[in-house]
Amino acid sequence: MAAAPAAPPPSSKGSLREDLTCAICCDLFQEPVMLSCMHHFCKACISRYWRGTLGPVTCPQCRKEFRSKQFQTNYLVAAMVDKVRSSSSDTYIRNLEKQLSAALQSHNSRKEDLLCTIRKDRDKMDIIKRVGADLQGCVKSEFRALHQILEEEENHTLDQLRREEAEELEKVQRHLEAAELAVRDLEDNIKLLQQSNITLTEFPQLRTCVEVNVAPDFDVSAFSGKYLAPLQYITWRRMFKALKPGPAALTFDAETAHPSIHVSRDKTVAVECDAMTPQPSNSKRFVQCVNILASQAFQSGRHYWEVEVGSSPKWDLGVASETVDRRARIKLSPENGYWTLRLRNGSEYWAGTQPWTRLQLGSPPQRIGVYLDCDERKVAFYNADDMSPLCLFSKGPRGKVFPFFSPCISENGQKPHPMKLLHGALSG
Repeated sequence: MAAAPAAPPPSSKGSLREDLTCAICCDLFQEPVMLSCMHHFCKACISRYWRGTLGPVTCPQCRKEFRSKQFQTNYLVAAMVDKVRSSSSDTYIRNLEKQLSAALQSHNSRKEDLLCTIRKDRDKMDIIKRVGADLQGCVKSEFRALHQILEEEENHTLDQLRREEAEELEKVQRHLEAAELAVRDLEDNIKLLQQSNITLTEFPQLRTCVEVNVAPDFDVSAFSGKYLAPLQYITWRRMFKALKPGPAALTFDAETAHPSIHVSRDKTVAVECDAMTPQPSNSKRFVQCVNILASQAFQSGRHYWEVEVGSSPKWDLGVASETVDRRARIKLSPENGYWTLRLRNGSEYWAGTQPWTRLQLGSPPQRIGVYLDCDERKVAFYNADDMSPLCLFSKGPRGKVFPFFSPCISENGQKPHPMKLLHGALSG
């Protein structure tokens, strides 16, 4: 007897159940058998259907006649019926409901996470736009101030040029008028002399001619030299004095210096000494750490200064609160009143947070710019050679603060490197 053909894949659970339903009892097959016409019935149903029939029998569906009562058990269909029947059980339904509930909960949770992410992204976009608009306003304001300085310098220079031009023109005009007057007098005298030469009775009374000195040549080079000079550079030097904040002219406060720090006579250079120098004791002096403060203090407004660190392999600098403990060894951190940038091992730059934050710099700066905004509580550090930002403390100090410096202790017999205060961007 031929093997039963494989049943075609159902399109859905509903159509599969219909395919596995007996046409006689209208229920799922019980011991499904297949007639030679390929129709399936329950074994008991087809047996009852043919009972009492003498002679040929027929298929209940297609009415095809068969000479004998023969059918074949279809084990594949029986297995499929078992699967459908088990999938309809209460346990299966409960498990399926649990899976559906878990999947639904997972998708809802994921959806909420994504919606939360979308809200955060939109909030970030709003913040970026708001901050960007504020920053654009600040940038425009700063450049308006520069434009105003430039415009004032331009007007001042043009006024000076016009005044000098008018003065030179006036000089030439006076000499020109004197020369023209002298020419007219001479012409009158010439006429008198010509007339007297005709009559020749007496020497005519001549007019006294105005003496006209030879005017010096106009020195074009001297006149235009100041205006054909490097005018942009000259103007920039003048602008530099009007910058707000302009570079602060700091000096070191020797009374705060650790005994191993030597301060130059002009108080702009601090360097570590080989041996500590006895110093009078006072409450301002650092006695445990090789630190020093500037003489100038700031409590409001915006301020900027520059420090030359050169090739020193180790240093700290920034700002310190007036109230820091100067007699104890304290970690330099905002919690202890210090906002600093530091260098270690010649190439490791760190922001003085707690713990330290490693910074990745493109090139080692030789000069450090420090910007302090007391009102906005910000402390920022820059590579003063190209003004590239190094790090920023957005929660800076409150109250009175001093510029802070530490040349640190030299190691392994290294030569101490000085720290130098620069009194402007043109220094060094």
